[in-house]
Amino acid sequence: MTPSIFSAIFLLTLLTTVVLRLWLLHRHLAHIAVHRNAVPPDFSANITLAEHQKAADYVTAKGKLSRLEMVLDALLLLAFTLGGLLQYFDTQLVPLTGSGYWHGIALFGLVSVTGYLLALPFELIRTFGIEARFGFNKMTAGLWLQDLLKGAAVTVLIGIPLLLCVFWLMDVMGEHWWIYVWLVWMGFNLLVLVLYPTVIAPLFNRFTPLQDDVLKTRIENLLTRCGFSTSGLFVMDGSRRSSHGNAYFSGFGRAKRIVFYDTLIERLAPPEIDAVLAHELGHFRHKHIVKRIAFMAFASLTLLWLLAQLMTQQWFFAGLGVTPVGAGGTPLALLLFSMVLPVFLFLLSPLSAMVSRRHEFQADAYAASQASAADLISALVKLYRDNASTLTPDPLHSLFYDSHPPAATRIAHLRNL
Repeated sequence: MTPSIFSAIFLLTLLTTVVLRLWLLHRHLAHIAVHRNAVPPDFSANITLAEHQKAADYVTAKGKLSRLEMVLDALLLLAFTLGGLLQYFDTQLVPLTGSGYWHGIALFGLVSVTGYLLALPFELIRTFGIEARFGFNKMTAGLWLQDLLKGAAVTVLIGIPLLLCVFWLMDVMGEHWWIYVWLVWMGFNLLVLVLYPTVIAPLFNRFTPLQDDVLKTRIENLLTRCGFSTSGLFVMDGSRRSSHGNAYFSGFGRAKRIVFYDTLIERLAPPEIDAVLAHELGHFRHKHIVKRIAFMAFASLTLLWLLAQLMTQQWFFAGLGVTPVGAGGTPLALLLFSMVLPVFLFLLSPLSAMVSRRHEFQADAYAASQASAADLISALVKLYRDNASTLTPDPLHSLFYDSHPPAATRIAHLRNL
């Protein structure tokens, strides 16, 4: 393949992806607007017209901001690649860092900081503009800055050693380096799963053992029925940042813990919390977590093999507007690959979303068998209302983006159960 042909393929794929995403978003917002003035019949008894319209306006505000962000992201990618910005950064860093591993670290850091600074206005508008306007944001400027600094510190402390290890393996392990990098990558992900609940998450939130004895007894009885063991039941101070509610599992193996947002505890009745937890247990019963890890392992191995093939081809670099400086081809190849890969993978989004929605249906069925379908319906309706989730998404947009079934479809499925 020649560089010009690969450039044309890249440009065509990028244009197709951007146009498709903008069209899907346009359909989504138009569909929501058409249904803004009428609550779907299945929800009319529990959600008022004012609450339904608030959800429509909230999703629309976020969508309009996302539309601008999509265009900026595409332009930034073009600037980095065919526009020569990545080549400029690569060349300018050599006198400061040489062309070894630290050159790669500096290049990754510079690209990341540039992208973050350009995305920062959108984050601020989303947090202190849209989220605040609709009554969800509880975060102060000081807490936001604290989170930013902590996140940057964690990224540096974890990311730099990992990247140095990857660069070294890519250089010294010969043509089969991708196998060794894959082993390190999988080991790193499993280690994070184990350490996240007790080491990383507490840096950002406060986790306290569940104090409600009645609720705790209900949950422990449910766990016993389901044959599920956990290292603890915890309440997270999610209300410090947002009024959105949620619950999740974290950890791996014996380090698994169940975490409830304090906002969720306040809004749901104990039987509804039971049902939500039973849904999450359904994911474990059907081994969805293990399946996702297995798929991630297969996908990452395949993509690393593909990168190993591409980085030996001059057209891959030249077709994306760069020429490696000295021995800097290894970091540059990894950076380029990670930047352009989402463009080529977007058309596969419906497949991953379909699998995820299937898993959600299975978890709902398990929840109905272990708790109550009616209680899960009641909990979901409250969460849709309190989180201002749209009840009328565009079906095609949902096909590409939604990891969970649309509200009406999910409620109908539960009622059949």
